[in-house]
Amino acid sequence: MIKTVSIIGMGALGMLYGRNLTRALGYENVTFLMDRERYERNKDKTCVINGEEFRFHMIPEEEAKIADLVIVAVKYPGLPGAIEVMRGCVGDDTVIISVMNGISSEKILAEHFGEEKIVYTVAQGMDAARFGQELTFSKSGALHFGLVPGSRKENLDAVTEVLARAELDYVLEDDIIYRMWGKYMLNVGCNQTCMVYQATYGDLSSNEEVNYIFISAMREVLAVANAEGVRLTEADLSMYAGLMKTLGPKLMPSMAQDRINGNPSEVDAFSGELIRHAEKHGILVPVNRYLNRRAKEIEAEYLK
Repeated sequence: MIKTVSIIGMGALGMLYGRNLTRALGYENVTFLMDRERYERNKDKTCVINGEEFRFHMIPEEEAKIADLVIVAVKYPGLPGAIEVMRGCVGDDTVIISVMNGISSEKILAEHFGEEKIVYTVAQGMDAARFGQELTFSKSGALHFGLVPGSRKENLDAVTEVLARAELDYVLEDDIIYRMWGKYMLNVGCNQTCMVYQATYGDLSSNEEVNYIFISAMREVLAVANAEGVRLTEADLSMYAGLMKTLGPKLMPSMAQDRINGNPSEVDAFSGELIRHAEKHGILVPVNRYLNRRAKEIEAEYLK
């Protein structure tokens, strides 16, 4: 049974899951682990979640203790740093889940900590947005889990049990790789388009040009997924596009929030990763090359 949780990353998803887990397991048993500099910046801050003030238990990495569960909730550029920070809380029996976007974080974490510790996970259906210390959301979505060769079913069972205690929804997948690529297809289209066009979820369907780029970018992922042996279809694309109509129309995905907050984006985890896979198969992905270039140009302006 999972009794202690360490969360790496205090963004929208980290705060969302951290709140419920803290309520279920107790303040002392759910910690946000961070490097000393980040800890000093955040230790005295109070978060606001849907208008309610909430205090999280934060500790610097040198005070880390072995946790039953580690949740990696950083943006893609922060993964190398997160791996170093979390070394102190990963023991022989620790279970690790990544709620990061993209299709590569589990493989990277497995290289450092062992495949047997990883439960493959997809976070889907939430519209959480964080600006400063304030988090707002109308849908908390669900965590999708599945087994791959090398996974331990008892780890999966332990994770779903603690989520049930924390009143967090989850879905068990027969083919988690298929689900990961489906979410990745959505992220590639939605996140990048909203960042480049400064668009909201509502704009993805109501603005003709934004909708064209959104769907075209997803369709390029579909072609590459099929070449990789993943069974994504046009029906999946339509389902994911339709999902955007259920989210808050004035809210926006994480990459668009990065532009507003002046943070490095996950463009390399989205179109960057796709371009590498596409080149391997000789597939043209002009829309994603365009979004990759524009996102990096925009980033260069606000990060200089």
